Amino acid sequence: MEEEERPFTNPFDNLTEEIVLTILDYLSEDPFAKKSFSLTCKSFYLIESRHRKTLKPLRSELLIRALRRYPSIIGIDLSLCPRFDDNSLNAISVMCKSTLKSINLSRSRFFTSVGLSSLVAKCSNLVEIDLSNGTELTDSAAAVIAEAKGLERLWLARCKLVSDIGIGCIAVGCKKLRLVCLKWCLRVSDLGVGLIAMKCKEIRSLDLSYLPITEKCLPPILKLQHLEDLVLVGCLGIDDDGLATLKQSCESLKTLNLSNCQNVSHLGLSSLTNGAGCLHQLNLAYGSAVSADMAKCLQNFSELQCIKLDGCLVTCSGMKSIGNWSASLKELSLSKCSGVTG
Repeated sequence: MEEEERPFTNPFDNLTEEIVLTILDYLSEDPFAKKSFSLTCKSFYLIESRHRKTLKPLRSELLIRALRRYPSIIGIDLSLCPRFDDNSLNAISVMCKSTLKSINLSRSRFFTSVGLSSLVAKCSNLVEIDLSNGTELTDSAAAVIAEAKGLERLWLARCKLVSDIGIGCIAVGCKKLRLVCLKWCLRVSDLGVGLIAMKCKEIRSLDLSYLPITEKCLPPILKLQHLEDLVLVGCLGIDDDGLATLKQSCESLKTLNLSNCQNVSHLGLSSLTNGAGCLHQLNLAYGSAVSADMAKCLQNFSELQCIKLDGCLVTCSGMKSIGNWSASLKELSLSKCSGVTG
């Protein structure tokens, strides 16, 4: 007598919700793995709706429906929704409230300070806001951002209408900032940068690329006890003469980017990095010529692991000195360097 065929039972259906959540944690970086798992576990979609923490909608009209399905969202990336407006921001504020911690509006240009005001008022636990490319945002928007007292990371790249006044408001209101990006904020000068450095003592990363600043704003920056990453790309107002007046040093600095700073030679670099014994990465691309003096200056950084000299003129004596660098160096980039041959 043939053995009766037993009904198939899926072992995944017997997993507890806690185990499924643990599995989802390991699959969070692989969407294809999530899709495969959803085919084996009937309760996947129900549990995943409570597990998902971030959203990146392709169209703004899909967001409200998605927020209803996923009630535990803490981060929203709207970089694919360029037509996001004040009404949409208000809807997010009402639905997410204090659970929302991060929002990316870097490619959205249809909202104003009115929508931001609703967002900041209702989402009181915001720690991260990306407003990059907000070319129409003014100091009134910056004043609204200043009300987000718990903010830790702020990107304002290409917010070209924001001036020292708006930055001053942010400096006074957002004292917990750890990362600030002011790249291409052309109305921000030494005054605004100095205020940020003096008021926001917790800053770890500061991007001042292409700002019309001079060495006058550097003393308060170098006093930041936790500063690890400083970006000064294209700051043509900073030169050797100004850097020679510096008396401060930043011992915590690990990464320094001085690419496209043609007015800074080994003399200015030595003044700026005096005491920076923990420097790990240095970018001098498209800057001054790499002479023997520059190479010797770089040898003073015993912890240096990565140097980028792309696009620089490298002299013969400079190249010989580079060959004598310490073994701590792991990466040396000489792409498009004049004077370097195979």
